[in-house]
Amino acid sequence: MAARLDARWAFRWRTASVPDVDAPADPRSAWDLPAPGTMPRTADLEPLVTRVLAPNPSPMTLDGTNTYLVGAPGSGQAALVDPGPDDAGHLAAVESALAARGARCVAVLVTHHHGDHAEAALPWGARFDAQVAAAGASVAGDGGRVLEPGERLDLAGTSIDVVATPGHTSDHLAFRLESGAVLVGDHVLGRGTSVVTHPEGDVLAYLESLRRVHDLGPSALYCGHGPELTEDPGAVLDFYLAHRAYREHQVLAYLAGRPRTVEELVAAIYADVPRSLWPAAAQSTRAALAKLRAEARVGAEGERFRLA
Repeated sequence: MAARLDARWAFRWRTASVPDVDAPADPRSAWDLPAPGTMPRTADLEPLVTRVLAPNPSPMTLDGTNTYLVGAPGSGQAALVDPGPDDAGHLAAVESALAARGARCVAVLVTHHHGDHAEAALPWGARFDAQVAAAGASVAGDGGRVLEPGERLDLAGTSIDVVATPGHTSDHLAFRLESGAVLVGDHVLGRGTSVVTHPEGDVLAYLESLRRVHDLGPSALYCGHGPELTEDPGAVLDFYLAHRAYREHQVLAYLAGRPRTVEELVAAIYADVPRSLWPAAAQSTRAALAKLRAEARVGAEGERFRLA
């Protein structure tokens, strides 16, 4: 009995050493966003931008990958951002949207290397005779352009600023438009939160990237998946930062009781999340633990992690 009391008081003391963080409220919950599965296949978001939704819905891609056509009206040109899967039906929808804009594709821009964004980049670049541009040569291909953060692209009668947004992946980029809107790829999703993959993702870099996009004062966030966010983009970025702090608090709070494996942490923290998403949750948890270890707040004992 005494041993149990001692263990209980030790748990309470160590839990109390972890600062309390309230679960943040997602501002999008009060917005009039389209329900899952109801996004239109093609939509004109503003004079500069048309979105074409790829037919690859899933728990991770939401309604599907958003492909964007960016160009000044009347220019006769458009840059294609994140072509997505190399799917014949999606290609037909993109070509129809180009025709509706009276435009030809003059460049293919890619936010990051994941296949649901980049698979069609090289074959479609060849089809349109358009240069592929991305953060890495493996995506841009032979004759492609490797983009540098901070550079400005003059394309399709408009200018597009390249913004470094590593975190979800190390090669992630965003593109800021003249209108003030930012094409954020998987950095921010129209619904839910983005996964920081492990080991290629980096939570510290991701948080810095969120602040970098916030500092741009975006007029809209055009996401890689899910609906566009136009009502209060800054509030969504604030929520993303708060959500990361909350998940970190949960990790520390559960480790305050005893050392745990990643799988045990996921089962406790994501108990109300469908198990089909637990592998992605494990990646995010591993990335959070890597950050906490770098900060000397968490240590490891084999497969188990503990408070430092």
